[in-house]
Amino acid sequence: MPTSILDAVKLGLWDFEPEEIDSRQFVSTTAMPGTNEKLEVMAQRLKRGLPLWHPSDRREWSEEE
Repeated sequence: MPTSILDAVKLGLWDFEPEEIDSRQFVSTTAMPGTNEKLEVMAQRLKRGLPLWHPSDRREWSEEE
């Protein structure tokens, strides 16, 4: 049984749903969506078997941070 989405895709399991992980177990990011920084955060989460999205991730562009 795969432990991450990446492993599941490699095995051809397209409907794999990872175990739910409490958002307190990983940190959110203030990186703007679509930036290289945000993509890097998501790539690291994927490699660690974490959800791609954190409920407190930055979701939109604004000049305020």
